[in-house]
Amino acid sequence: MENRIKFLENEVSEIKKRNFRVESDKAWEISIFRRVLLVIFTYLAIGIYLWAVNIENPWLNAIVPACAFMLSTLTLPMFKRVWMRRFYKK
Repeated sequence: MENRIKFLENEVSEIKKRNFRVESDKAWEISIFRRVLLVIFTYLAIGIYLWAVNIENPWLNAIVPACAFMLSTLTLPMFKRVWMRRFYKK
């Protein structure tokens, strides 16, 4: 009996750890900090690429794709909710 209780306590502990990881991942996925980092990295990567291939005003031109990426990250949750309601029915 005591072994069974220890086993169940261990199972509950593992479930709590897993739930914490899942909740942390979800919080990271929707965080503003993550989105800002992605926009900055996108801007830098595109700016460096445009600079390397000698495009005129590379840093100015890199703003457009970075802003488009930002808009996509802001609108995707809305489309996810629509998809979940309309297409993902169990």
